[in-house]
Amino acid sequence: MSKVSVLVSSIKKAFINLAQYKNIIVTLKIYLLLISIFTFFRIILFATNFENIRKEDGSIEWANSILAFIMGIRFDIVVSGYILLLFFIALTFIELFNKNRKIFQYLLFYYLLISVTLAFILSAADIPYFKQFYSRININALQWIDSPFFIIKMIIQEPRYYLIAIPLIIVIIIFYKILKKIFLIFNKNSGSQPKVFLHLLFSALFLLLMLIGIRGRVEIKSPIRIGTAYFCNNSFLNQAGLNPVFTFITSYLDKINPHNKYLNLMNEESALKIVQEHFNIKRQEFDSPIARYIHVTQKVSAKPNIVIVIMENMSAAKMGRYGNKDQLTPNLDSLALKGLCFDNIYTAGIHTFNGVYSTLFSYPALASQHPMKASSMLRYNGIAYTLKEFGYQTIYFTTHDGQFDNIEGFLYHNSFDKVYTKSDYPEEKVLSTLGVPDDFLFDFVNLKLDDYHLKNKPFLSVIMTASDHGPYIIPDYFKPKPNDITKQIVEYADWSIGKFISDAKNKKWFDNTIFVFIADHGTAISPVYEMPLNYHHSPLIFYAPKIITESMAYSKIGGQIDVFPTIMGLLKFSYINNTLGIDLLKESRPFIYFSADDKVGVLNDSLFLIINGEGKESLYKYKNSDKQNYIEHFTGLAKKMKDYTKSNLQTAQYLIKKNKQFIKAKEISNSN
Repeated sequence: MSKVSVLVSSIKKAFINLAQYKNIIVTLKIYLLLISIFTFFRIILFATNFENIRKEDGSIEWANSILAFIMGIRFDIVVSGYILLLFFIALTFIELFNKNRKIFQYLLFYYLLISVTLAFILSAADIPYFKQFYSRININALQWIDSPFFIIKMIIQEPRYYLIAIPLIIVIIIFYKILKKIFLIFNKNSGSQPKVFLHLLFSALFLLLMLIGIRGRVEIKSPIRIGTAYFCNNSFLNQAGLNPVFTFITSYLDKINPHNKYLNLMNEESALKIVQEHFNIKRQEFDSPIARYIHVTQKVSAKPNIVIVIMENMSAAKMGRYGNKDQLTPNLDSLALKGLCFDNIYTAGIHTFNGVYSTLFSYPALASQHPMKASSMLRYNGIAYTLKEFGYQTIYFTTHDGQFDNIEGFLYHNSFDKVYTKSDYPEEKVLSTLGVPDDFLFDFVNLKLDDYHLKNKPFLSVIMTASDHGPYIIPDYFKPKPNDITKQIVEYADWSIGKFISDAKNKKWFDNTIFVFIADHGTAISPVYEMPLNYHHSPLIFYAPKIITESMAYSKIGGQIDVFPTIMGLLKFSYINNTLGIDLLKESRPFIYFSADDKVGVLNDSLFLIINGEGKESLYKYKNSDKQNYIEHFTGLAKKMKDYTKSNLQTAQYLIKKNKQFIKAKEISNSN
């Protein structure tokens, strides 16, 4: 028998006696175990989002759901491969050289237990995260890592989180016990040991398969990416195949990439030119290239107070005005009919800090950047700074800890005289980690505004509500009609607003006050696209029965960034607008843009452009929830939408980077 025949015979025997290769068998078993558990979490994700896999006719997208699970296995293999790569190499070394076997096994066991436990925790946390943000978990989930006790309390006080914590604990215990049994295989004597050459050969082949699995694809051009998971026109199913560990690590790597620290969407000079043309700035008069002097000839005899209510989670889709049939918001619906109502307004981002920042300072959300927590806090020519120049008192009310999101420090740094936080309320009224309920907050505000009114100076009061955010706390004295807690809390939040306005009508300062209502962000209600429009579509209502004497509805598109300039238009004050916002009463914009961390959306009156984190572009006719991608049909218009958005975002980034977002009072006074 030739040497080749002997080798072939040996390889055949090796395949038959795979049990000899304990490093391969142990790794394979753990592979299957990990994929099974990741699939278990994916099943929970499907169960909690079952309404998102229905077609328009009510039937279930079974075929695409199965494909999503298959896609999920691909991503699970990638993540499992990364976890097991070092483990397999070390296990092979132990088996071949039999060195310090027990010590190595002990280290490998706990390395695997700890790393897999962290992966399972991410998988569990991903489920409520997706429900909240309609996005798989990413590095932005750690934006509040500097407030760990706040987050822990919020989780403990939210019963819905227990539903995922229980299976997580069970899964970790099961994994621990099975892992111990699998490791016992390594200590059993399986008889004859394989030849070193064959052992190395089969281990190398298995390692090659692992590396292919980690790469996720056999194509040379590119490994597996988040965009690989997008295979159909159902936004939920496109995301369902992703593994949360993959999305979290990928977003982290993107975040630490120096090229991603600042937005680099287009040439800065080109961006500034486009924005200046849009604002009709023919000659730069200020240090900031976008600053323009807004001159008003008509003056007002009295300076109206301004009360801005930023409503937690108040998507337009929750209001009867926009088609909700549950009658949850009779008070907001009524206010919309009695004042100025803008029906096509969109929030700048998907986080509360985005909403506060963009509403008060008229700057857009820039990807995953957190402007309030930057290492060097910047000053802005926002509404507080501007109105203080006109003699206003500036006050901000939040329900919870002022250190959360660095809101207290940032606002004090940006011209707010007083920031009321949880520490300012009676202890017995603080019902959760989010602080006091909305109706008590509004009662507190009304009393404080009485005091500010006595100072004979107009005031700017900003109120950030919180009740429509888990943990949901509804006071005993409010009796909701719906059975669903998520609907009950909307009804309660709206009732609190109605009570606030009703009580304010008895105040001496009411007749000379303009009330502004807008959401910090919306909610992913009935999502159609990977960026749910209901997460950004917000009511914007200006209510002042003694000042705005004629009610009117506007269909023009706009955003949170337009609130400050529009208020200034109502006040009829001349001022320097050093923002990217416009006065919606006098100006129009061709498109409105907004961000969801790594994704950007752009709207006009009929089309919705989405640019995801990998640069993939989709264009939809959103008015009738059309899921067909029209990007090839409207290439010219899509380019205009994209250039407009990129120029605005790049300009905002330029101003912040060059510290031109703030013009000093001396420069402003010289312009008057």
